[in-house]
Amino acid sequence: MPGLTALAVRAAKHPGGHDRPIRLADGSGLYLQVTPNGARSWVFRYVANGRERYMGLGSAELVSLAEARRLALACRRTLAEGRDPIEERRAERRRRAPADRTFTAAARALLEAKRSGWRNSKHAAQWASTLEVHAFPVLGPLPVDQIGTEHVLAALRPIWERVPETAQRLRQRIEAVLDYARAHGWIPPGRANPARWKGHLAALLPPPRRVKAVRHHPALPWQQMPAFWAALATRPGIAAAALRFAILTAARSGEVRVATWAEIDLEAAIWTVPAARTKARRTHRVPLAPEALALLEAMQPLARGPGSLVFPGAVAGRPLSDMSLSAVTRGMSFDGLAPGEPPRWRDPEGRAVVPHGFRATFKDWARAHGWPDHLSELALAHADKDKVRAAYARADLLEGRRPLMEAWAGFCASGSRP
Repeated sequence: MPGLTALAVRAAKHPGGHDRPIRLADGSGLYLQVTPNGARSWVFRYVANGRERYMGLGSAELVSLAEARRLALACRRTLAEGRDPIEERRAERRRRAPADRTFTAAARALLEAKRSGWRNSKHAAQWASTLEVHAFPVLGPLPVDQIGTEHVLAALRPIWERVPETAQRLRQRIEAVLDYARAHGWIPPGRANPARWKGHLAALLPPPRRVKAVRHHPALPWQQMPAFWAALATRPGIAAAALRFAILTAARSGEVRVATWAEIDLEAAIWTVPAARTKARRTHRVPLAPEALALLEAMQPLARGPGSLVFPGAVAGRPLSDMSLSAVTRGMSFDGLAPGEPPRWRDPEGRAVVPHGFRATFKDWARAHGWPDHLSELALAHADKDKVRAAYARADLLEGRRPLMEAWAGFCASGSRP
């Protein structure tokens, strides 16, 4: 039978009438396969151990007739040596594959592969940040071929209703990472993607469009707090000191700005915020970690009596403005950057962080490190929405919260220690 020609390859079409691919023989086991949708590819047919096998040699759009013939010749030589071409190729792929086949390794490989195609640096940063903050803590160390639906749900559920837009992007990116891993042979080809939405997660999670989005303050991922703290420690001024105190105490910036020395008990290491100044209208006691006490001692030379402000503003007797702490964080995020560059300190969506967001950073850190949820809620002075439960839970567990705040302060400061 005469072989194919380059012209015949380009002109090859499926005859229609059925949905099976057709194969046009070139000879010696090489075929041009044409599917009903017009896709053309090369396959090599052979028999090994009494079993008929077809080995793909690539798309006809990318592999020429001459190159396909060379590849088929190499396959015939492999057969002549008593080896199976498909198994040889699989073994070669295994040899070339990295030993680390974890989700983190697959994600980093995908990000590198997509780097040249990013629209801009901000989009690339959002991709990486979303995975690092929400996927890596749960999926990161797991081999990709062991990741199941329960693992994907564990990454998605904490943010599915809180930030549905980010959660949907996270799901899509997890799916893309696992698809990439399968394409490179890290996952068996017949295994379904556990992050697939249609026909899978759609039955387990409410549709994102039906989840009422809550726009939260941009929060720094907790993993970046030590580095942020080290940068903040170099910023001079009372506003920067007030921001450090707000972070250490997980307090609202408004409570910090108007704090007075009368509320501070340095000996007992407690800051008592009056009920009139708390959102829940309930007195809130804060155990002060050694780092917070050291900061207060540095502010003592500015004290003008028990009723004076711990962090005085520029005008005598007046507190810092509500924009002063925001100005510190904004300066840290944007100072020295060219227009259009992503902020240095940003949330997974690429938004520059704000002071109030550090409370969420504290909460995420506490959860990630196994601290009981009720302790971190008390530390944040959150009111229990269950009225019956709140009526009986009257203790503020001050001493129970002290190890929590000391561990948080130690984590924050760990980035500025030698």
